[in-house]
Amino acid sequence: MNFPSWILMALLGWAMVLSGERIVALDAQPPPRVHSDEELLERIERSAFDYFRLECNPTNGLIRDRSTPQSKCSIAAVGFGLSAWCIGVERGYVSREEAAERVRITLQTFLKGAQGDATEGVIGHRGWFYHFLEMETATRAWKCELSSIDTALFLAGAVDCARFFNRFSEPERGIRRDVDQLLRRVDWHWMCDGADVLSMGWHPERGFIPRCWVGYNEAMILYLLGIGAAENPLPPTAWQAWTRGYVWGTHHGQEYLDFPPLFGHQYSHCWIDFRGVVDHAMRGRRLDYFENSRRAVLAQRAYCVANPGKFLGYGPLLWGITACDGPGGYSARGAPPAENDDGTLAPTAVGASLPFAPEACLSTLRNLHEHWGDRLWTKYGYRDAFNPTKDWVAEDVLGIDQGAMMLMIENHRTGAVWKRMMGHPVIRRGMRRAGFRRL
Repeated sequence: MNFPSWILMALLGWAMVLSGERIVALDAQPPPRVHSDEELLERIERSAFDYFRLECNPTNGLIRDRSTPQSKCSIAAVGFGLSAWCIGVERGYVSREEAAERVRITLQTFLKGAQGDATEGVIGHRGWFYHFLEMETATRAWKCELSSIDTALFLAGAVDCARFFNRFSEPERGIRRDVDQLLRRVDWHWMCDGADVLSMGWHPERGFIPRCWVGYNEAMILYLLGIGAAENPLPPTAWQAWTRGYVWGTHHGQEYLDFPPLFGHQYSHCWIDFRGVVDHAMRGRRLDYFENSRRAVLAQRAYCVANPGKFLGYGPLLWGITACDGPGGYSARGAPPAENDDGTLAPTAVGASLPFAPEACLSTLRNLHEHWGDRLWTKYGYRDAFNPTKDWVAEDVLGIDQGAMMLMIENHRTGAVWKRMMGHPVIRRGMRRAGFRRL
């Protein structure tokens, strides 16, 4: 049986507890005093950047999945981290020269790492990469899957760097060359395994995961990269095949594409500006994907106000349900409709939704900072999650959480990531071939 990586992570965590090996806690810090919303957002962004700067192996650019010394590298966290270096330069957190060097080291690790169908000692296969890597050797960790979506998130950060580092110095020209090679090396058709849609992944021990990316979720970025590829791209029909699984719902007065955990409404939007453009699936409804995500956020907030599960704290200033740690382990929580909702809330669900519903998100971020900051705030920003009903707070900070918040807060403040990405040829081609047109 093929277990999702989050299940393996949860099992590993419990095994460490049962064996007596306690995960190192990240010390809580008094939340910084802030006098404005802009100052609060700056604090969150700067703290998130520190995660990617400090939880990184400087010799190969790999970034830990979570803030524990035992953590493996998450290639999705690496993708968010690549964009974080670009934001860090613009915000004055780091020099352009240092950021370019870190990015080049990272790209070289992925470009030169051994590829092949071996069960160990490799970073990936056919241009795709394993979900988790050993921090020191940059090779497959545990027996995780060759992950299509996590490869896409890594590549999205790489593409952002290719646009940001646009000068004629050799380090920056090298970044652009490396990104081009990484994109050209991906065997998109192989990951389809003979179908018209992409598999979720592959294991060298047993082949392709028997689940494919069909229907609305976080995988829009995956298909746009594949359809927009310069060599052997996915056919435009792959987008139509992906959208055939769309399920519409109406919740708390909002009609939108169903996907209960908020990360599915956020991740592709971290890099792609969907405002004012529609594909064939949305054209008839005169609704773009940005508005779709806005409705999902507002519906979730309304769900927490209604609070059908009677959980402590849920309300207009305390909401945010997504995939995160919880009292019983990591789970893909979401609502509405309710999915694994056990009273656990995640700051990333709110922070990474900021562009969609600024007023609702800012008021909740202020509430988190003022009333929960003494338990949630660390040197890297907010912990992964908390559960007021069970008086539980997560020990860890997660890279993908800090990354999604950092990118979406920056998009809210300046739109910088969106502006860069929408100018890259692979994104322009992908959206044109997928049938996106102005609304």
